[in-house]
Amino acid sequence: MSRAPLVFAAGVFYPGGEHITGWRAPGSEPHAYLDLDYWTRFAQTAEDGRFATLFLADELYVWDRFRSGIDHGTNVRLEPFTLLGALSQRTTNIGLAATVSTTYNEPYHVARKLASLDHLSGGRAAWNLVTSASDEEARNFGRDAHLEHGIRYARGEEFVDVVNGLWDGWDDDAFLFDKASGHYADRSKLHVLEHRGEHFSVRGPLNIPRPVQGHPPLFQAGASEAGRALAGRTADAVFTLGGGSLESGQRLYDDYKQRAVAAGRSADDLRVLPWFSPIIGDTAADAEERFRELAELTPERVQVDLLAHYLGVDLGERDVDEPFTFDFDVDAFNQSKSGYQAIADLLSRRSYTLRELAWEVLRRRFTIGTPDSLAAHLIERYEQGAADGFILMAPTLPDTLTRFVEHIVPRLTDHGIYPAEYAGSTLRENLGLERPAGRYAA
Repeated sequence: MSRAPLVFAAGVFYPGGEHITGWRAPGSEPHAYLDLDYWTRFAQTAEDGRFATLFLADELYVWDRFRSGIDHGTNVRLEPFTLLGALSQRTTNIGLAATVSTTYNEPYHVARKLASLDHLSGGRAAWNLVTSASDEEARNFGRDAHLEHGIRYARGEEFVDVVNGLWDGWDDDAFLFDKASGHYADRSKLHVLEHRGEHFSVRGPLNIPRPVQGHPPLFQAGASEAGRALAGRTADAVFTLGGGSLESGQRLYDDYKQRAVAAGRSADDLRVLPWFSPIIGDTAADAEERFRELAELTPERVQVDLLAHYLGVDLGERDVDEPFTFDFDVDAFNQSKSGYQAIADLLSRRSYTLRELAWEVLRRRFTIGTPDSLAAHLIERYEQGAADGFILMAPTLPDTLTRFVEHIVPRLTDHGIYPAEYAGSTLRENLGLERPAGRYAA
């Protein structure tokens, strides 16, 4: 069987782009993140590039923990379901993926919202499962501290099972709408869930028909052992860190595929999409200059605080010119483990001052090059078994997305690995994924 074509997701973390101070870049529109027309232009540009889906990151707190606070940028954003519901009426083909915390939501609410979005969009809804990563979020939901890592992932897996069960509560042909007989729905095609688990007790049924896609695709980004295991068992696509070597990308790709197979699935049931945040220059020198100009918009204090965020500690009293040491304990760390582990790996290879390490962590978020070199990078990762596609995290918006669609997408299409048109009308079709049968189907 031929391999599914390359796919892209257009991700948004900060309103100004992936770079926290991208809002300062020339051409950015820092006030426009509250404007539906701005997001419509963004979505339609991605749709012009035949991106499979939009992906909206989300957090349930304001990033104001360290010395720089909110002075230079923070994580304010619109609520994803509200924005994606509006965009469903202004787009035609592109998927609409909302980030959902399984720690601070209930399955019934999420199943209902996603089913509604899937129907309104004609089968383009998706969700990005997160278990959340900070005590700041916990304090907005009546808790003093975040749930322990293992408990969060156990709750997350049960959450997925309940949501899927609620979606399957109605058979696809349960609703008759037979005016002549007066039959609205077939009672024999309704299945009450009656879930009783460790974390949730949910009777069901859901008060909306089964989604167009059966199950809107599930994305996940967890890189810890628990996160990888959950992705192997439940996810349709997984977002991974993408800044390492080809060989490390291949190992991670194979690991996820093997986990899917071990869970009784096909390797093709799970799409692996590494993070890709490009600085696109007309020449190599121009690309490096674009990165330098962007980095200069980020005060050193912010660079250090970004590092502090990944490590979960305040580094404000550290001398930035002294060699940086840190006692890593990945098992005990109760926030996002992937970034934490990546920094531990950096320090295991060489010594850095705090200033150098903060700069290196910032630099490694981006891939810098020309349209030709960046396209070659993507082609190599896809053809050499390190990616099924990529999540484009544009450093600045709207400039980077526009340049990517205009200059890199045509190169990928000409190479024959990227589709010249959408494969179908639903996100599952455009990801090359089958529509799942209901769990009660005969």
